Amino acid sequence: MRNFVKAAAASAVILAAAPAHAWEPTKPVEIVVAAGAGGASDQMARMMQAAIQKNNLMKQPTVVSLKGGASGAEALIYMKSSEGDPNKVLIAYSLIYMLPLSAKIPFNWRELTPVSVIALDQFVLWTNASAPYKTVKEFVEAAKASPTPFKMGGTGSKREDHVLTAFLEKKTGAKFAYLPYKSGGEAATQLVGNHTEANVNNPSENLEIWRAGQARALCVFDKERISYKTKVAGDLSWNDIPTCKDEGLDLQYLMLRAMFLPGKVTAEQKDFYVDLFEKVTRTPEYKDYMEKQALKPILLFGKDMTRFLEDDDAINKSLMTEAGFVAN
Repeated sequence: MRNFVKAAAASAVILAAAPAHAWEPTKPVEIVVAAGAGGASDQMARMMQAAIQKNNLMKQPTVVSLKGGASGAEALIYMKSSEGDPNKVLIAYSLIYMLPLSAKIPFNWRELTPVSVIALDQFVLWTNASAPYKTVKEFVEAAKASPTPFKMGGTGSKREDHVLTAFLEKKTGAKFAYLPYKSGGEAATQLVGNHTEANVNNPSENLEIWRAGQARALCVFDKERISYKTKVAGDLSWNDIPTCKDEGLDLQYLMLRAMFLPGKVTAEQKDFYVDLFEKVTRTPEYKDYMEKQALKPILLFGKDMTRFLEDDDAINKSLMTEAGFVAN
């Protein structure tokens, strides 16, 4: 597979005011978030808002608009109905593939205008630090030997966490009872309270309980380790977490963080935002956010982004179908 990932580096040179474009916004730009307040997409939107303002990357201000109703369908339909409006930009994630399949909403990401992919989320298999199993093998053996299914906490139903849980069952033969919560933070709280045996939270969602010694990271669902080597939990860094494949569990999943405009905008309008978000990925705010959230840096646009989206769509559709989450 072509290596699309490019490390984003801060550079004072590119933080200068953007050059003149054939088109620029003439009113505030709305950053649309398909989730509620405080979630990962909301945090990313606030980071971009600050980066754009502090580094004078755009003359007009940005406004963060939370549209998490109906599990994010509100944001998708809002963007679909805003054809030709270049003053709205969506922070998208795997919801754009999964929700139309599980809820049959009338939406297809191809109806929007892809701008750029700016990050990838990784997922980690977490257990309570007081649990006796300290490796993936020990965890799987305990789950298989348990008279009742291990409880797996996650965010939402028929979404990334649920899909990973379904494939843990297929790969290991163990049984899990998936419990959907409103957020990764709630899933973390349930793990600490021993109300669940495990979760597959993103790194940032379990960071504080990992630092507090309340959670144990067993493996990351990627073909390579998380790159960040700064110690964040005692003497452990994100890079110290082994891959699930290295632990004998060959299962990988990455979630995109991408920017989309509504459909039927002009080429000049799209080009403005491609340039804008490329500059955002080079700001200190982006670099700091990526490391704090343990996100995987990436920058894709144009044909590379379209190719990535088509491949990612096919992967997600296959996973959803195998898990039995596609609505009839």
